Amino acid sequence: MDYRIVFITGAASGIGRALALSLAAPGRMLHLLDRDAGALSRTGQDCESRGADVRCCCLDVTDRDGMAEWCRSASGRSVDLLLVCAGVTGGMQPAGTEDAAFETPDQIRYMMAVNLDGALNAILPMMERMKAQPRRRGGTLRGQRGQICAIASVAGLVSYPGTPSYSASKAALDRFLVASGAYSRRAGILLSSVCCSFVATPMIENNRFPMPGLVSTATATRHIMHGLARRKRRIVFPGWLVFGSRLMDLLPIRLAELYYLNQPSGCPGSMPRLAIPPRASTRARKPDRIAPEAPSSPGCEETAERLAGAPVPHDREKITG
Repeated sequence: MDYRIVFITGAASGIGRALALSLAAPGRMLHLLDRDAGALSRTGQDCESRGADVRCCCLDVTDRDGMAEWCRSASGRSVDLLLVCAGVTGGMQPAGTEDAAFETPDQIRYMMAVNLDGALNAILPMMERMKAQPRRRGGTLRGQRGQICAIASVAGLVSYPGTPSYSASKAALDRFLVASGAYSRRAGILLSSVCCSFVATPMIENNRFPMPGLVSTATATRHIMHGLARRKRRIVFPGWLVFGSRLMDLLPIRLAELYYLNQPSGCPGSMPRLAIPPRASTRARKPDRIAPEAPSSPGCEETAERLAGAPVPHDREKITG
């Protein structure tokens, strides 16, 4: 695929890291973003070892102004692809505790802030940037100005009581991309939503229930890149699980709930609660090139400190795809 400039959020681990590594190649510039400075630096170095030109920015996706500045990076050049992979999930308290039937208000708001608002903080400014880009005359994006793809979830296709705010945030993201896709395509911007099952990333490693349709990050990457090449509006895998989920959502609510609540994944305590990080300064920082030595130009403070050998505060919750 002839993508030359690619932006990726949630690039430190999970699907975001896997996509970054799969796209890393000579002649390609990768703009990678995550709030985990150390893991982001490692991803950047691994991508550089494959020949890519890498810029890393340590930033929280909930920082609207910082994200807008990041989306303006590499000014004067056309962005081919934005991959929105940052996301978080979490469950409810184990059964028997006082608030077992509920997510905490903080968890609900933080999950919405990252999964929905954080995604829009990348998508909206990038759409504005792509509107001003010329249409491609050939290659993967022939006739288009750019491509944007975000990781939603099969959980967004159902009303899942095990983690309501995760389902709701991913449903909103998926619907926004699909509903906006018709007119954005006419404007030359391809929008794609990825509705997948469980992917073997740090996000799900502490789940305490069987995970149907579990795939590796390598398999997920192949599905996503294949879907992008075919300009699919919604990239789904595995097909059988997505089809079954759509059927489940057609059932009367009480009948669907009866099924979900009797599944291990629907029980409080089957998923760890989301660890919400303390609020830290998210002042916008200019991205800088990953290199073995400390960067010589201003850039992400945490990444620069890591590369220079200085300690980095570990007050960040890892955000993964």
